[in-house]
Amino acid sequence: MKHGFIKVASASPEIKVADTIYNTNQCIETAHKAAEKEVKILVFPELCITSYTCSDLFYSEKLLKGAVEGLKKYIYATAEYDMVSIIGLPFACEDKLYNCAAVVCGGRLLGLVPKKNIPNYSEFYEARQFAPSPDMNYSVRFEDSYVMLGTRQIFVCNSLPSLKIGAEICEDLWCSEPPSCTLTAAGAVIVANLSASNETIGKEEYRKNLVKMQSARTLCGYIYSSSGLGESTTDIVFSSHCIIAENGTVIAEKKPFDFSSDLLISEIDIERLIYDRRRINTYSKNTHGEEFCEIEFDLQLTDTEFTRYVDPHPFVPDDNSERDKRCETILSIQSAGLAQRIKCAHAKHTVVGISGGLDSCLALLVMAKAADLLNMPRKDIIALTMPCFGTTSRTKNNASVLCSELGVDFRCIDIQGAVNRHFEDIGHDPKSRNVVYENSQARERTQIIMDIANAENGLAVGTGDLSELALGWATYNGDHMSMYGVNASVPKTLVRHIVKYFADTEKKGGNEALANVLYDIIDTPVSPELLPPDENGNIAQKTEDLVGPYELHDFYLYNMLRFGFSPSKLYRLAKYSLGNIYDNNTLIKWLEVFIKRFFAQQFKRSCMPDGPKVGSVSLSPRGDWRMPSDASSALWLEEIEEIKSTLK
Repeated sequence: MKHGFIKVASASPEIKVADTIYNTNQCIETAHKAAEKEVKILVFPELCITSYTCSDLFYSEKLLKGAVEGLKKYIYATAEYDMVSIIGLPFACEDKLYNCAAVVCGGRLLGLVPKKNIPNYSEFYEARQFAPSPDMNYSVRFEDSYVMLGTRQIFVCNSLPSLKIGAEICEDLWCSEPPSCTLTAAGAVIVANLSASNETIGKEEYRKNLVKMQSARTLCGYIYSSSGLGESTTDIVFSSHCIIAENGTVIAEKKPFDFSSDLLISEIDIERLIYDRRRINTYSKNTHGEEFCEIEFDLQLTDTEFTRYVDPHPFVPDDNSERDKRCETILSIQSAGLAQRIKCAHAKHTVVGISGGLDSCLALLVMAKAADLLNMPRKDIIALTMPCFGTTSRTKNNASVLCSELGVDFRCIDIQGAVNRHFEDIGHDPKSRNVVYENSQARERTQIIMDIANAENGLAVGTGDLSELALGWATYNGDHMSMYGVNASVPKTLVRHIVKYFADTEKKGGNEALANVLYDIIDTPVSPELLPPDENGNIAQKTEDLVGPYELHDFYLYNMLRFGFSPSKLYRLAKYSLGNIYDNNTLIKWLEVFIKRFFAQQFKRSCMPDGPKVGSVSLSPRGDWRMPSDASSALWLEEIEEIKSTLK
């Protein structure tokens, strides 16, 4: 439960129709296995103590008493487990019979949640036996005490008050107004669905999409458990389909007819869900004036062991087809955004500095697509290469070939003389390879780009990417500035894939020369090339040697900005997903660098140029990220020091 991770399970044990003793024992055995795996929330299928397919046997007093005795036995058998169980049974109350979810913890029944929407169609005709839930909660007797029966109940953990659980049953999810909408609006962050959904052609995907979308629209964790082995197959077949979803993403799934295990286990991150609820002010709160009962329970605060997948490259899809689709979408957004800016600025040309590196390469590809959209000649694109002290023959040649293959206006302006003259003007010794030596080159290049844009009635296009903006890895009023930054929300780890996608597309189209130069640019080390090459003429200044691996920085960037994770949580997740590549000291070293630079370099982001947003994370001061330039990083660095002390 540390860092908000709650281990949950969807269970679908084998049962026998109407055999409450057998079914109860199966549920107890499943609960025992879940407790051994430190599950905190366990959800069983609908009516699992009796089985769902009892039909008119539900009228039998023998069966109903057997169900209640089975629930009592389950409560007693699981009393010592540090776990909330939500288990299905029929429950008779005066002259009504309800299809209920019994919520159990610590040897007591916390409450009974009846099904609200009772189907009366096709193979499901529960309305024959069951009544819909009453409009209000009311008290019913169970053993020697009373518990609430009703849908307006939320179960709250005393030791972790943000853990609030609601329940709905099968058809409730399929209707136009699921109870989970009002439950989550009233504060529930996890919803359990006890279901008995039969399998037919196409239903698996429909059911999965329902769960995904309901978890997204209600910003919750959703645990779905469906009946399987042992249910009657007189007319329909059940498949034990189990799903665990979190805000629109399926984080674990037991496919239909997978009977190899009766448990599906994963972890729901309630910190992440609550962060989004606080951030998204259109998230619906309880505005209906409905009163909800909060029933308290206790769980021990433990350090949850991970089993869920943590994406080491959150900006880059693993699946090739998904990755290609994302690359194409981003290129379309970038080029459409630039085309609109060109039209509104009445620009006759676009101007960019082309270094032979990845970022300027992507910017030029976007400019070419924008020109095509506007039916502008590509010769109206002015690409400037401006060699200086650190330029290598490899990058200079790649810049030349790239521009030739794209058919743009390529110009080479050597800036060594201008920079040396500037050194004389300000009294800087060129032997001092300090920040003045480096930044003077960047600012000279920007001045040339801007002046040529002015001379040609052009628009100066920026090349800096999201990762560089996060780290402040840009020269203020140098490459930091432009008239439109097309890469502003594209992270470095994704830039490489977009360029590769473009190269692969060109290769398939028969343009081998353009594809080959793009492949070589992809293989070139990331560098600002502001220091002279080594004795062999190779790049001497490699960015990742100085600021750290972009793979790590993009991981930290995404998870901190998208979900507000603390340093200790960022470190824990990085250790889990990237620990096979980086040791603990390396992970914390570059996390500290990231935090320090992210806070210290905000002033550069506060005045960054316009640029299109392409994903869920952006650093635009006009959009996603608004932060004072003088904000202190002390609290974050204090937490990092605590982590470092454990590594000594």
